Amino acid sequence: MANFRVADPLGLERVISPSGVLPQQAEKLDPSLALAEDELRIEVESLNIDSASFHQIAKACDGDLKKIEAHIVDLVQRRGKHHNPVTGSGGMLIGRVSEVGPKFPVQEKPVQVGDRIATLVSLSLTPLRIRKVKKIHPKIDRVDIEGDAVLFASGIFARLPTDLPETVALAVLDVAGAPAQTRKLVQPNQTVVVVGGGGKSGILCLYEAKRKKGVKTIAVDYSPEAIQRLKSLPFVDHVIQADARKAVEVMDKVRAAAGGSLADVVINVANIPETEMSCILSCKSKGTVYFFSMATSFTRAALGAEGVGADVAMMVGNGYTEGHAELSLSLLRESAELRKIFTELYS
Repeated sequence: MANFRVADPLGLERVISPSGVLPQQAEKLDPSLALAEDELRIEVESLNIDSASFHQIAKACDGDLKKIEAHIVDLVQRRGKHHNPVTGSGGMLIGRVSEVGPKFPVQEKPVQVGDRIATLVSLSLTPLRIRKVKKIHPKIDRVDIEGDAVLFASGIFARLPTDLPETVALAVLDVAGAPAQTRKLVQPNQTVVVVGGGGKSGILCLYEAKRKKGVKTIAVDYSPEAIQRLKSLPFVDHVIQADARKAVEVMDKVRAAAGGSLADVVINVANIPETEMSCILSCKSKGTVYFFSMATSFTRAALGAEGVGADVAMMVGNGYTEGHAELSLSLLRESAELRKIFTELYS
């Protein structure tokens, strides 16, 4: 019979340094410890690196796949997790459950050995070991590996659905918090701007926003591929091609698209830094700016809004909200356009 450590629901015993902090805040974790009574062990198949993190790593490595591989392996060896020190973010993983601690809360979170799951907590707090990198998919920020990871009792996950390709499901689950929060934020008859609208989270947010009666949707992106993709979607009313780091230009284009007004809700899912002010300037007074992007700087956003006298509510993206996984997968089942795009991009 396996020897399990005592229950450790927050993973505190796996923190090597600094002492006394939670795993996400830790500089280094120990993924080699014996499983605690309330942990899961997962044989990992793929890492879905969050977009801001992968973009930063790829840029630092000049797009060279060998350098990207070495960077990722070194990062995980040094920190015991995939936690990008530049962006502060991680991503998520898929794999097969290989061991279930006897005190894992299976009544609340049904799971058994052999289940294929996607973790819905960040790699920035997930103890991880990589034995081998099998393949890197730079266009979709995915890294196929051989390795193992640990999920704490406090962690959340989703079983992979059987009616969608697993890579498609993973792409949706990776950003499930964004459309779920969009459902909460957007009200009927509002104008909604999505900065970075051509990516996976942006498209899901635009679709979810448009489900509310009378909503006008405006997408902002830069790449020609993203612009072409957005123009083909019936739930996107206006498409703006602009560099989101050029705040005044974006504001002017949003005002024109909105018929002389600005947005009630602005959602930022861009994967590059310095896009905060284009969102703030594009938002009406008393409106809401939702920063889902991991490239967001709280300092730039807070001081920038103060500097231009913008009275807007600013929300930091939370990747979790109750029912977010089921909601996001349901959108793909509901929309033929969404399913087609995600299948073409991620299958």
